[in-house]
Amino acid sequence: MSDAVPSCEGGDVVAPVDRWLPLEGLDNIRDVGGLPLRDGGSTRTGVLLRSASLKWCTASDITHLVEEFGLQLVLDLRTRREIEINVSPPALAEAGVETVALSFIPEEGRELPETEDDVDPLIHIYLGYLRDRSDNVVTAVRRLATAGPTLVHCAAGKDRTGVFVALVLDAVGVERDAVVADYALSAERIEALFRRWTAASGDPMPDDLTPHLPRAEAMAAVLAHLDAEHGGAAGWLRAHGLEEEHLARLRERLVG
Repeated sequence: MSDAVPSCEGGDVVAPVDRWLPLEGLDNIRDVGGLPLRDGGSTRTGVLLRSASLKWCTASDITHLVEEFGLQLVLDLRTRREIEINVSPPALAEAGVETVALSFIPEEGRELPETEDDVDPLIHIYLGYLRDRSDNVVTAVRRLATAGPTLVHCAAGKDRTGVFVALVLDAVGVERDAVVADYALSAERIEALFRRWTAASGDPMPDDLTPHLPRAEAMAAVLAHLDAEHGGAAGWLRAHGLEEEHLARLRERLVG
């Protein structure tokens, strides 16, 4: 697996580390370190992991996360119902890891925003997270800014996690192409995720996984919307209550 991401100049910027973690029970887990910054340098490793649900974490995985990565905080972006159905291993809490549930989807009523005929529904869904649960989005960023090594996840680690990580990376100054490419990288693990899920449920594998793949153009459009409305992700976070102190601490943590 190559960690190269496209640059605006047409070449490749190669991250200095392999960001995937080869864990037994997690098929879509990677470090957001090693991504190029607009002003030079790259994001720090060992600060933030992004992942699918932790339901299938093995004892060995938890040992690695706690002892090697130093995991202290888990940000769980799923709904209460998802958490009840797919419970994370209690060994995480027993190891001293704090889990904070901050759903990016309303717990009751309308789960996704209505769409218009001329706009990609996925863009509406992603902007809906920011519109409908802005309080939880900002709280998650605030917790990341003040915590030790952190892991953020939803169900597949693709959509809700993708929006959160993209927001954070843009806010700390990661190159736009690299932000979008990190989001799209989950496509490499979608088949493995579905194989794990269908093996557990007994359901057949879908004939076509294309509808489930992340689409770079959708994330690029979301970030362009934040540019137009707020001057970028940092402006959106400020407009929704994130203090300058926490924005500065977020940058210090991820950029150094």
